[in-house]
Amino acid sequence: MARVLIVGAGLTGSLCAALLKKEISGPLYVTVWDKAGDAGGRMTTTSSPHNPQCTADMGAQYITCTPHYAKKHQTFYDELLAHGILKPLTWPIEGMNMKEGDCNFVAPQGVSSIIKHYLRQSGAEVYFRQCVTQINLKNDKWEVFKETGFSEQFDLVVLTMPVPQILQLQGDIVNLISECQRQQLESVSYSSRYALGLFYEAGTKIDVPWAGQYITSNPCVRFVSIDNKKRNVESSETGPSLVIHTTVPFGVKYLEQSTEDVQELIFQQLEDLLPGLPRPIFTKCRKWRHSQVTNAVANCPGQMTLHLKPFLVCGGDGFTQSNFDGCITSALCVLEALKNHV
Repeated sequence: MARVLIVGAGLTGSLCAALLKKEISGPLYVTVWDKAGDAGGRMTTTSSPHNPQCTADMGAQYITCTPHYAKKHQTFYDELLAHGILKPLTWPIEGMNMKEGDCNFVAPQGVSSIIKHYLRQSGAEVYFRQCVTQINLKNDKWEVFKETGFSEQFDLVVLTMPVPQILQLQGDIVNLISECQRQQLESVSYSSRYALGLFYEAGTKIDVPWAGQYITSNPCVRFVSIDNKKRNVESSETGPSLVIHTTVPFGVKYLEQSTEDVQELIFQQLEDLLPGLPRPIFTKCRKWRHSQVTNAVANCPGQMTLHLKPFLVCGGDGFTQSNFDGCITSALCVLEALKNHV
């Protein structure tokens, strides 16, 4: 039985696992490792410790589907809509750049529910707090080391974490990446920002006419979402939740600051934008060092094969674009590359 390791429990990694289960008929052991404590990657949803039903999307806020991808990826959208995992966005997002024919969707149970749906479909064994540090060749297999625990051997490895993290890996993989491939990988760049989640007691009123708003006049705050309203989730029993995304220049400027200091800076700016905002009962500040791809690998078919026997491939939005459809495209490309080696 071929042993497959997928590194990264974000959208590309979870969908790769689900597609392998669906498309490969032979016996296959698939496991997914992620260095975080939960599934989602940059499509993560955080819960309030005071009420687990009070949640907020800390990364991706909604999914925009263009007419092109509505046709190309129709089966993916239809399935998620049929399961109630996606629903149309009905509340206004002020300042949203809408183009003719675009459709916007939200995930009522939080955007990480998409990833958890694909992981359930995959039947893969999923392990969190598994940070891969080194990949070596050993007896025609990959020996994969992590920060804690024993190394394990696999027949195929799929890397879906941000490209800079791939370049940080140690071991034989360093010498297996060609000079041309290394230059391509080093050309990938990401924006950086912070996200702040605010969670409130049940009964708290936040009276604004929108579910989300893009801010253009503030050096710190770029986007504010009344997260439960955006997802059309009643907050009377759970309490409302807010998400604030910072501007990229702010994120870059304070990238190495402590999240506690950054949180206070965001609060100060937020009080000017939403005066009278009540104090939350819980806050969560998240640093997105690799927020969105600003420069993807050029002329790349959604994946980069680093080694054939044994098989090692990279995928993710660094090889396409930072959105839902970019990750689907990459997962499909990884699957096609894998088919010849399973």
